[in-house]
Amino acid sequence: MTETYQSKTYQIGVIPGDGTGAEVVAEGLKVLEAVSKKYGFSLNFTHYMIGGENYKARGEILPDDVIESLGKADAIFLGAIGHPDVKPGILEKGILLKMRFHFDQYINLRPVKLYEGVSTPIKNKGPEDIDFVVIRENTEGLYAGAGGVLKKGTPDEVAVQESINTRKGVERCIRYAFEYCRKRNKRKKITLCGKTNVLTYAFDLWERVFYEVAKEYPDIETDYAHVDAICMWMVKNPEWFDVIVTDNMFGDIITDLGAMIQGGMGIAAGGNINPQGISMFEPIGGSAPKYTGLGIINPLAAISSAQLMLETLGETKAASMVEKAVMKVLREDLKDISAGKMGYSTSEVGDLVKDFIESN
Repeated sequence: MTETYQSKTYQIGVIPGDGTGAEVVAEGLKVLEAVSKKYGFSLNFTHYMIGGENYKARGEILPDDVIESLGKADAIFLGAIGHPDVKPGILEKGILLKMRFHFDQYINLRPVKLYEGVSTPIKNKGPEDIDFVVIRENTEGLYAGAGGVLKKGTPDEVAVQESINTRKGVERCIRYAFEYCRKRNKRKKITLCGKTNVLTYAFDLWERVFYEVAKEYPDIETDYAHVDAICMWMVKNPEWFDVIVTDNMFGDIITDLGAMIQGGMGIAAGGNINPQGISMFEPIGGSAPKYTGLGIINPLAAISSAQLMLETLGETKAASMVEKAVMKVLREDLKDISAGKMGYSTSEVGDLVKDFIESN
């Protein structure tokens, strides 16, 4: 009897989003199609045209039928959300935050890695010095939306924004960080980033849980630093870090610093992870509307986000090939990673990555 091999098929929800989002997503899909063919699995893409233009035309932000349909996907690939004609916060809260909360994507995963051929603003630091990961709690903290306003618009106005930290939410984030650190298997060190000297209630919980969970991982070194010290040391001594775990707001801030020291937003990728459910992957940079249609935006952050998606889906060989291709293009082909300075168009950069995958 002849055995028939059935290749794995993944359902991927694609949200091109606003501005240059569609341009970089197209290159990510191009690379995903090439690498899936090479490694014998299939990707079915379903596109959802939500974002600023849809909101302007129909008044819709994130319809229930879209959420229901995305719930059938294995992962979500997002370009960018943000439109110059839509008030800031409407799309971000109505699409990004809503999806993170709805799909319980409680981990924000941000690799901070400087590749050869990319310049960093930090003097005398190279790829061997900047290679760590920030794991940010993604569904609690100050972004949970708890609080309110009293006497708005008067001299007596009061605005309260509360940071929500649950034992469950903190522990599952910290436990994920320890597991990730063990799997990463580099320096095997986790740094808790907090502010225990001022935010005594929230970070007392974080610190207690951190050291309780650490007892289960004797092979991993632990460390603590205040968030302000983390910001200094990420610039002065980035080589000290392997995995940083922190809350929602601090994670949001230090990952932008991380993007700058790894060369800029054009290379920074991220994932919103539900380890037991549907995760969403996106480049860190915004929609960059001023570059829309010019074909000059760097797609490598989106392509690296696709790499993260493959890793999370368990297609590690394919993910490794995508990273090798990105490293080759950065090292040998691009003059610069900035928009309009690469020496290639957006689609040409995608072709360079695709061609490497197909020929190796």
